[in-house]
Amino acid sequence: MAELREENAQLEEAMRAHAVVDQAVGVILAVARLTPGQGRDVLGGVSEVTGIKLGHVAELIVGWARSGRLCSDIRTELDQQLLRHAPPGSAGD
Repeated sequence: MAELREENAQLEEAMRAHAVVDQAVGVILAVARLTPGQGRDVLGGVSEVTGIKLGHVAELIVGWARSGRLCSDIRTELDQQLLRHAPPGSAGD
């Protein structure tokens, strides 16, 4: 029984983590004309370059959408990733 509770807790945590990543991708899509795949690439790129786990970067970006505040190192890398993935003809070109 304890094993089932542990497995259930792990599944619930995975679902929450997945939800926050999806929300962060939505924020990225709202600020840039990107596909969902590109939004995930941007999020992953920020995580990779900053060395911050994907889930935590996602939480920071979702928090930014709520508060308007984002730490400078994440904001700088987010801007860089958005420029890299900017569609042709956008302001980044």
